Amino acid sequence: MIKIRRIFLLLVGLLLITSIATSVQAANPRIDVLTIKGAINPVLIDYVKRGIEQAEDTGAEALIIQLDTPGGLDTAMRDIIQLMVSSRIPVVVYVSPSGARAASAGVFITIAAHVAVMAPNTAIGAAHPVALSSEGEATMSSTMEEKVLNDASAYIRSLAEAHGRNIDWAEKAVRGSVSATEREALDLNVIDMIAPDLETLVAQLDGWQVTMLGNRQVVLSTQGATINDVPMKAVEKFLYTIADPNIAYILMSLAMLGIVAEIFNPGLIFPGIVGGICLLLAFYSLGVLPVNYAGILFIVLAFGLFIGEVLTTTFGLFTAGGVVSLVIGSLILFKGASPVFQINPWLIATVTIIIAGAFAFIVQRAISTHRKQAKTGQEDLIGKTAVVRVALNPEGSVFFKGERWAAVSEEGTVKPGEEVVIKGIDGLTLYVTKKLKGENK
Repeated sequence: MIKIRRIFLLLVGLLLITSIATSVQAANPRIDVLTIKGAINPVLIDYVKRGIEQAEDTGAEALIIQLDTPGGLDTAMRDIIQLMVSSRIPVVVYVSPSGARAASAGVFITIAAHVAVMAPNTAIGAAHPVALSSEGEATMSSTMEEKVLNDASAYIRSLAEAHGRNIDWAEKAVRGSVSATEREALDLNVIDMIAPDLETLVAQLDGWQVTMLGNRQVVLSTQGATINDVPMKAVEKFLYTIADPNIAYILMSLAMLGIVAEIFNPGLIFPGIVGGICLLLAFYSLGVLPVNYAGILFIVLAFGLFIGEVLTTTFGLFTAGGVVSLVIGSLILFKGASPVFQINPWLIATVTIIIAGAFAFIVQRAISTHRKQAKTGQEDLIGKTAVVRVALNPEGSVFFKGERWAAVSEEGTVKPGEEVVIKGIDGLTLYVTKKLKGENK
């Protein structure tokens, strides 16, 4: 009986502790924080979507997006903004830390926030769109470019108007690529406040009133709020990392090298596996980036020329053509895209030197092997029997293993159909003697 009473008291105590912990947690609001550092690309869409849904489902008071971006893809930017606008909880965009910027697509995302905040020594602006054709080139006509510009201007005006921000400045950021510091942005009514760190920002948000979708008014209660960091998952971080022009370029180069190495050295397996994996990852990377397909064709042509050099040995002609093709393809692979999506010139130079050097080594090995095989092949001919096709007087021709060879008799005339023994070889000419009876070769 005493034992049962102790168990009962223990269970009651646990329930009380759980109840107190739950009430304390309910009394202290929570704010989730996402971190975006780098280019805006499609990988971030899933990250932001997951962050917003998690914050909504767990009852977070608000969601803060720490932003530091040079810009990115228009389509990815618009998808992220749609997620922010339709969110059931306030989304705060915080351009931080000090030294960060919200450029290009980052301007739109900041303007679209329910609360826009910047840290000291940060900047915002330069949102002029880069018009891309389907091949990734900025080759649109002036009329089409004007349409793209007008569309971007109308979009940012609507975002600024929805949150009571400076419409004129927002449009100038698109049409004139104007920029502003955090203090200028605050004075121009581009942002709502300046905060040096997250803790200060959370304190400043307390009591702030925001207008949600459908004109629903929400007053933030952030006093004593806990800050919950929501990092990218390992898979998201990996995909975001490889969705970078420089990484995509490296992956494509490694894929080509690995596959070529496997072709010329069948059975090694490892280069083929690495090349195949890199090729699949490169396909993913190029699939989410504004690629110029002409650049891909030039790079493929370069590797074709390198392979041709190995197979035909043009004494460097195909290699030179391959180097030129590789450089051109690398330079135009993301031509016309935002500067965010350009390959580092030093990386292009490094990769070109490595690939050219690797193929030069392969060619040298191939030539050396060919010479050894040729020498071994000549030695194997000595002592073998051939059949005279054209009378040797002393010059003529013989037939050996299905091939016709020029031949010189060392013993005078030999009639067609007679068998001869190969005694020597000079280039493509065989030196032969009559086959004696009893010789079986």
